[in-house]
Amino acid sequence: MDYHNAVLLKETVDGLDIKPNGVYVDVTFGGGGHSREILKRLGPDGKLFAFDQDTDALANVIDDDRFTLINENFRYIKRFLKFYGVKEVDGILADFGVSSHQFDVPERGFSTRFEADLDMRMNQDSELSAYQVVNDYDEEDLRRVFAMYGELRQAPAMARVMCEEREIKEIKTSEELKTVLNRFLNHRKENKVLAQIYQAIRIEVNQEIEALKELLIQTPEILKKGGRLSFISYHSLEDRLVKRFIRNGMFEGEPERDMFGNFEVPLKKIGGLIVPTQEEIKANNRARSAKLRVAEKL
Repeated sequence: MDYHNAVLLKETVDGLDIKPNGVYVDVTFGGGGHSREILKRLGPDGKLFAFDQDTDALANVIDDDRFTLINENFRYIKRFLKFYGVKEVDGILADFGVSSHQFDVPERGFSTRFEADLDMRMNQDSELSAYQVVNDYDEEDLRRVFAMYGELRQAPAMARVMCEEREIKEIKTSEELKTVLNRFLNHRKENKVLAQIYQAIRIEVNQEIEALKELLIQTPEILKKGGRLSFISYHSLEDRLVKRFIRNGMFEGEPERDMFGNFEVPLKKIGGLIVPTQEEIKANNRARSAKLRVAEKL
């Protein structure tokens, strides 16, 4: 699709183990590739709800009585499913990557390839944009963003330089941001470091880690017994959270064990880690870092 090529399409939907009369949720609708595949496998009594906070995704709505698109962040999944009278579902699918559409529209500001105003909002009605993060965050917060979300070793120096430079002139565009941080862009690794910088700012703008945690916490409540989640992550921050939550139902620490050393968890993993084939990566380079994990509610 022009809007977005669905990554690990068959594998992700296979992971849901679709029941023809089941109720499913695609929390990252985008171009609708995964949703269309789910609908192909549903019977006439099946239902599919989809979430996407980006209004651009509304142009891809599927004309099918079994389908409902909710223009909201997936962190509110339980609230909006309840609004539609749904308490439990048979499966939840998520593809946490930025859509090709968002990367390829210059004015959205997601890509390092284009000169554009600093934006990076997935929800275009959100008040917080990349401009505010870059120009209004204090040095300590910028250091936190670059270190935590970009995993950049030079985060303290980057934050200091940005604060010094914006005292002279505000940083409005992607090119101006690149110029300010140019001293940190080793020519051999320029694209990699730029991608880490953009990732850090984008995650902060869209509160991606907080939203993912809120979604994961709600999944055991929403899934029926035997229901599946099938989640694709693209960087280590997301994947670690998904992996840890599936393993022990927590993001940090370890659950309490009984006198025999056992502990109860809400989910069990199904199969191992799934990554794209070389053929898929060749056809869609943005799939290269995708990691799929599948789990089932106990």
